[in-house]
Amino acid sequence: MTNDRVIELLRSAYNDEMETVMNYLTNASVLDGVSAAEVKDSLRTDAKQEELLHAERLGKRLKELDAQPPASFEFEPEQEALQPPDDTADVLSVIDGVIEYEQDAIDTYRSLLEAAREADDPVTEDLAIDILSDEESHRSEFRSFRKGYRE
Repeated sequence: MTNDRVIELLRSAYNDEMETVMNYLTNASVLDGVSAAEVKDSLRTDAKQEELLHAERLGKRLKELDAQPPASFEFEPEQEALQPPDDTADVLSVIDGVIEYEQDAIDTYRSLLEAAREADDPVTEDLAIDILSDEESHRSEFRSFRKGYRE
């Protein structure tokens, strides 16, 4: 059925989703300025309605595979570009950080999809496809925010 690579990728994705929730909510709390409102709303909504749900689904799948998601002592932060900016009006740096880490998530879910196919694990494959779609949509939304800053 599944293999160690699938478990490793599921655990990594869970860690990333939890870190993303923290960073999105923090940035949604600290950003300032009129131009920040739409970005803050998107970050807040995505953290609560997508990223956290992704983590829950990944955790459930790990349990189904007789594994478990990493807890706080195993947490490994990696999202340097999503740390709140010193200048809380620097919305562009947050937009760029979101785009960077959405691309990282897309890469992770594509790797999970491939590993699940190789392991003949269609349940994990379907999960990866579903979450991949959400991540691509969110990256697209933030690319459009980015275009608005070029004008």
